[in-house]
Amino acid sequence: MTDTGKKKATIYDLSVLSGSSPSTVSAVLNGSWRKRRIKEATAALIRGLADEHGYTANLQARGLRSSRSGLVGLLLPVYDNRYFSSMAQSFEAEVRSRGQCPIVVSACRDPEEERQVVETLISYSIDELFIAGATDPDGVHDVCEKAGLRYVNIDLPGTKASSVISDNYGGARMLTQAIIERALEDGPVPPEEIYLFGGRNDHASRERIRGFRDVKRAMLGGDPDACIRPTGYSPGMTARAFEAFYADHGKLPRGFFVNSSINLEGLMRFLAQHPHETFADIVVGCYDYDPFGSFLPFPVFMIRQDSEAMITKGFEILGTSRAPAVTHLVAPMLVPPRTALTGPLDALKDIE
Repeated sequence: MTDTGKKKATIYDLSVLSGSSPSTVSAVLNGSWRKRRIKEATAALIRGLADEHGYTANLQARGLRSSRSGLVGLLLPVYDNRYFSSMAQSFEAEVRSRGQCPIVVSACRDPEEERQVVETLISYSIDELFIAGATDPDGVHDVCEKAGLRYVNIDLPGTKASSVISDNYGGARMLTQAIIERALEDGPVPPEEIYLFGGRNDHASRERIRGFRDVKRAMLGGDPDACIRPTGYSPGMTARAFEAFYADHGKLPRGFFVNSSINLEGLMRFLAQHPHETFADIVVGCYDYDPFGSFLPFPVFMIRQDSEAMITKGFEILGTSRAPAVTHLVAPMLVPPRTALTGPLDALKDIE
């Protein structure tokens, strides 16, 4: 049982116990010790003593002294997506390595909810904010600007502040080419046999559609726009789009580009209602990475977006005074079928 009456250790207590100055202890506990060239052994000793003696940083007191709370926020559109959950893992690890405390919250792709959530985070005196996949990033900008809060856009760009996003056009080109080349291994493929399902009218979807259109036209000719079926980011809408296509044609396309793992879930719902023969010879490309998708009974090529690099670049931008409002592209990678990659969860310790 915890002794609630026991006095918690202070920085000065840890200074005496470790034989280090209070400023050295403070630097270790707030994560700035490397900049001060403090030895790693000293940092490990102080952190161990802090754990042993129950040291807890008083963030409110720190904020009063330095005008900084130590809180850094990440606003996500949704949680139930491996890409955004991976981004959250990378964000939390990076924030903690800097001696700060991460706060992750979702706004469910609702522009009004986005603004209200940001106003709430500002009321808790967060130091910086990462805005990922916002429906209305410029609307959120106005809230941050009024409060004097430094922020950066991640995944979807805004026009009023710096943004770090995946190279959706380049990734879509890689994915479309892989789909077509794999389909061509079994013989000629007419243009009307390659489709794109999913996405909506946002920057990422538009760039992916543009990449799909350009590669398909170059490799197969035909009218790419006739083979594009936007469905939004909804498994249900995507499943209905596949059902409608199947009802009209009596089969699925030879190959198709699925705009996200959310849309891939819609494809899985459709396939669950039909016999194996329905998808015996299809080739799928998904603009998201999920290791389970790679081992489906048909070839699935995927695009893995580098959320770790986006977060790192975001912190670099926030550390730059008066960073210009430009968009930085981060290259994604093509993941072939039967491939399982490592990710942020691999950094977690095994728990027996």
